[in-house]
Amino acid sequence: MPEYARVVTFEADDAAIDALVKEINAEDGPPEGLPVTRIVVLANREAGQLVVATRFASAEDLEKGSAALEAMSPPSDAGNIRRVSVDKFEVLLDRQA
Repeated sequence: MPEYARVVTFEADDAAIDALVKEINAEDGPPEGLPVTRIVVLANREAGQLVVATRFASAEDLEKGSAALEAMSPPSDAGNIRRVSVDKFEVLLDRQA
């Protein structure tokens, strides 16, 4: 069965990056109503870029998860953060070396 990914790109300063990672790590799992199977957070601090990729087991879960994520706000202690793009993908290959 195919999996799906939602990839969001932000412009963010160091404070926003750190606050977002801290908020995610503070929880034992995803928030209620967010059927995510995996989350990957990537940062390019020099360029002020942050990418959050979330994975879902089905297209239906992707849509439910997207709605839940759209309702969320950045952490209250976040610095400057601005969402640049939101993209949705079908995962075709995921292989570890």
